[in-house]
Amino acid sequence: MEILRVENLSKIYGKDENKVVAVDNVSFSIEKGEFTAIVGASGSGKSTLLHLIGGVDRPTEGRIYIDGKDISTLTADQLAIFRRRQIGIIYQFYNLIPVLNVEENITLPCDLDGEKVAPERLKQLLDSLGLYDRRTHLPNELSGGQQQRVSIGRAIIQNPAIILADEPTGNLDSKASEEIVALLKKANQEYNQTVIIITHDLEIAAQAGRVITIEDGRIVRDEKN
Repeated sequence: MEILRVENLSKIYGKDENKVVAVDNVSFSIEKGEFTAIVGASGSGKSTLLHLIGGVDRPTEGRIYIDGKDISTLTADQLAIFRRRQIGIIYQFYNLIPVLNVEENITLPCDLDGEKVAPERLKQLLDSLGLYDRRTHLPNELSGGQQQRVSIGRAIIQNPAIILADEPTGNLDSKASEEIVALLKKANQEYNQTVIIITHDLEIAAQAGRVITIEDGRIVRDEKN
């Protein structure tokens, strides 16, 4: 089942001599349950592509369909709601709310929707993230790896259509990086979550089922591992 389709997607910044084509007529699709890595050098356009898919930025041209919904037709308010419910985004620098504890940061998307998380669901998630004993701690009381685990929990709490991870290990040591990749693989394998990870680390990319390589805003390779 196709969960994501990108059609003739382009993102252009500036014009004339200041024109920069960050994403250049990109098309591909991803099936539900795939674990895909998008790789490329700094400035290749991979993060811009991820932000377009995540609805964080708007394309100059092209269409993005997530679970059959063309997100490029949504208003800003509609997109904000869709993104909260259907797209889980994990950033390199965690983006946690400093005055909220672990449990509150994880359940924030549900709270914004006025929904309560079943206690057993929350406990199971905290256990799987290794955070149950830290559930009342604030972000500044956690290690970098623990903070990234919180952001993973927040990304998957609503069972979104896709999880987008933008260099999620870029700010971590090797041990914490391995733990984060293992958690993403677990979400993919045990919960059938569709995961797209942006990374420059080829060892991490090698653990994905599919690797898409971007150069100068274009797909130059699309390979199965």
